Amino acid sequence: MKSKQPNITIDATPVLLANIRQVINQAQSQVKHAVNSAMVQAYWHIGQLIVEQEQQGQNRAEYGKSQLKQLSMQLTKEYGKGFSSRNLANMRSFYVAFPILQTLSAKLSWSHYTQLIRIKNQAARLWYMQESAEQNWSVRGLERQVGTLYYERLLASKNKQPVEQEAQQNTSPLAEYAQDYLRDPYILDFLNLDSGQYLEADLEQGIINNLQKFLLELGKGFAFVARQQRICTDDGDYFIDLVFYNFHLKCFMLIDLKLNKLTHQDVGQMDMYVRMYEEQQRRPDDNPTIGLILCSEHNHTVAKYSVLNESKQLFASKYLTQLPSEEELQRELEKERARVQQQLSNQQKELGDEE
Repeated sequence: MKSKQPNITIDATPVLLANIRQVINQAQSQVKHAVNSAMVQAYWHIGQLIVEQEQQGQNRAEYGKSQLKQLSMQLTKEYGKGFSSRNLANMRSFYVAFPILQTLSAKLSWSHYTQLIRIKNQAARLWYMQESAEQNWSVRGLERQVGTLYYERLLASKNKQPVEQEAQQNTSPLAEYAQDYLRDPYILDFLNLDSGQYLEADLEQGIINNLQKFLLELGKGFAFVARQQRICTDDGDYFIDLVFYNFHLKCFMLIDLKLNKLTHQDVGQMDMYVRMYEEQQRRPDDNPTIGLILCSEHNHTVAKYSVLNESKQLFASKYLTQLPSEEELQRELEKERARVQQQLSNQQKELGDEE
């Protein structure tokens, strides 16, 4: 007599549920993206209509203010929230700031654009829009980058020729070289460190604890690799504070943290780290490793009379642990810009004298 086989059932519910969730989440994401894109375009067209109507008024300022108030009352009555006088004014500013609809990025939300329209410099505004879309910045991330003058710091950090070109043409050259991906200064206010009351270990630990924010401050294309990475030699072991990789530059970047003003010893140490890393860690398909010394204070004499002056692999930047006012940061950047342009002028004069 054959034994009765037990009924075996396989509970597929968890797998099935996970697959259904994936489909629903994907659909919701697509719907959200479509709704956001439609809303942004609608607000652009509303801004266009407001501007065109205003241009027919006798007194544009007063006419526009009165018109927005009336529009707000009627639209709010018919469609609910979202059509306050302030938001209608934002739509108007949106159209003025981006008069060509095709230049808009479908990846950005209306909240992104309300931040972008506050930027007066057109080149900076377009650059922030492109970076926000490419780097997937949140609205808060965009707000912070604008507040810390990311665009201006990036330009001030470039080598002499692009800086001079930017000053003359008011354009933003595309970053293609290592120095184009570095900033000066770096704003590390998110570490919440009291000025002069911390050690290098505190600075390093703070960066690790706030790695996502630090990557945002570093800029595009950077990924974290290691902390205190060991390099072994016949004479002993050496430890590099932080190691990152940039996928645009296709190279490693070593960071050495210093609490002091930049010194020749700091430069020599980083030069050694880069050489050792090139020998032991760099892969055949990687571009040359770059080293960045983050110091609390610049030393232009050391920068001028050390290998930093000509090297395409060694760099030094200042970091700030407290966010300065926009005016203070702007003055510092203008001072740095003037110094770089003066160097360029002196070099051109020297070339002229030689001829």
